[in-house]
Order: sequence, then C-alpha cells, then structure tokens
Amino acid sequence: MSNQAVDVEILGKMTRVNCPAGQEDSLISAAQDLDRRLKEMADRTKVTNEVKLLTIAALNICYELQTYQQQNNGQQQEISERMEKLTVSLEEALNKVTLERI
Repeated sequence: MSNQAVDVEILGKMTRVNCPAGQEDSLISAAQDLDRRLKEMADRTKVTNEVKLLTIAALNICYELQTYQQQNNGQQQEISERMEKLTVSLEEALNKVTLERI
C-alpha cells in the first residue's frame, strides 16, 4: 500500500505528512482536532510557547488514550466473563438434555 502526502495546517503552519492511501480524510480530521485543541488551550491558559502547548496537548491526548484503553480492557474482561458463564450454562443444559435422553 502506498503513502500519500497530505498538507495539514496546525497553529497556522502548513506541514506535509505522509499517510496510507485512503486515510487522508482521517489524517486531516485529526490535524483539525489537534489544531482546535491547541488554539483552545492557548486561549484558556494564555501559554504562547508552541513547544509547551504541543507538550501539554500530547500529554492530554495520551491521558485520554490510556483512559479509553483502560475502559476497553475492563469491558473486554466483562465480556470474557459473561461468555464463560454462558459457556458453562450451555454445557450444563446440553448435559441435562443428554442425560434425559439416556
């Protein structure tokens, strides 16, 4: 699969980024989200140093990602436990039906 060069604007600066073909819209959307977050943060905190803004944004995004991953892991664990209970229930029901036929 080939990469496509995409121009994105973040904090008023154009940057060319490569991404897999067909993913251009997702990359542009992510860049727009980052740009919006940075501008909101700059307005809210009055921080003007771009490196500081980018560092804070990166930490916030990493924190959000970890939170979603933890939630997802918890949901996966819950699904696994439910599937195990269903498997046990089905096995018990099948054993009961088998014993009734004997």
